[in-house]
Amino acid sequence: MACPMANTKPQRRAAVVGTGLIGGSIGLALREQGWWVTGCDQDGDVAAQALARGALSEIGLPVDAEITFVSTPVASIVAEVRKALAANSGLVTDVGGVKTSIVADVDDPRFLGGHPMAGSEQEGIAGARADLFQNAVWVLTPTDKTDDDTLVKTRSVVASLNADVMSLAPERHDALVAVVSHVPHLTAATLMALADDRSEEHRAMLRLAAGGFRDMTRIASGHPGIWPDICKENAEAICITLDRFIGSLQQVRSLVAEGNHNGLLQFLEQARHARSHLPYGLERHVVLAEVRIAVFDRPGELARITSLTTEIGVNIYDLEIAHSVEGGRGVAIMVVDNEKVSSLLEALREQGYAPSVRLLETSSLS
Repeated sequence: MACPMANTKPQRRAAVVGTGLIGGSIGLALREQGWWVTGCDQDGDVAAQALARGALSEIGLPVDAEITFVSTPVASIVAEVRKALAANSGLVTDVGGVKTSIVADVDDPRFLGGHPMAGSEQEGIAGARADLFQNAVWVLTPTDKTDDDTLVKTRSVVASLNADVMSLAPERHDALVAVVSHVPHLTAATLMALADDRSEEHRAMLRLAAGGFRDMTRIASGHPGIWPDICKENAEAICITLDRFIGSLQQVRSLVAEGNHNGLLQFLEQARHARSHLPYGLERHVVLAEVRIAVFDRPGELARITSLTTEIGVNIYDLEIAHSVEGGRGVAIMVVDNEKVSSLLEALREQGYAPSVRLLETSSLS
């Protein structure tokens, strides 16, 4: 009787540097998919907790990691990325909330900056969850120096965590997160400090702080230790946004002081309309299209194309690069929503590309 062949497929290996909330969640998500995950943390007790929780297969930093996620505070990311690049021949990415300075300081085609826009009410490894990135936006920040294979492979791993992956230039990322993340946190903290100061004068103040106030200031409960470094590294974008915010508040103050009923109503209606159009994920059947783009087989091509799709609002559901055996040229292959394919083709042609498209089968996305 013939013996069945053994499964000799090697187990994929990853590393996680920093095993707090994000790093621990990455470890849990990868292990759920069968990866062998080695990790470490500046605090040995935290790494031990990550191991006990199942976020790590073992403690340490292997030399054979296919991909390493650096999940440390912003101030130490560059140093840890360099260590990981020196210790491994695989890819390295990070999860820092600021990208321009980090990407500028790491000049290596195997590194790709990243930032998952995910969090939890719980801190540290205790709050880690395998589904933390489900439908969460995960930004990748390729540049002209990023190797196309680095982008494709990193994107594939991140997408496997059920994240909504998008590409932005590092500078563009920092400008946008100043508006949607950094200044909102500082605003929430300021409101909370204002209420706390007044509570000494009016003891009923914090007892009245329910509903909208709690919703607006919820993010102020986040760990304060990460924010000084973020504000330092993204000071320019944050200050620009704060100036615009202060200017808007001054306009609102004028409307209130002048008793401008119509002006105030128009302002609030505009805000309500904008709020109602925030995306909450995709829950519908879609027709997918495969777009093929002939590109020069050189670093930076996919960075330009994927950043373009983000700017025009086109989600990429799958991405690969086919290299020409003759060299010099390749083909970028993207799967996108057919409803958006016309705008994508137009934008690509404006940039000098000659894309082709074909319809794929209908899929259910949620």
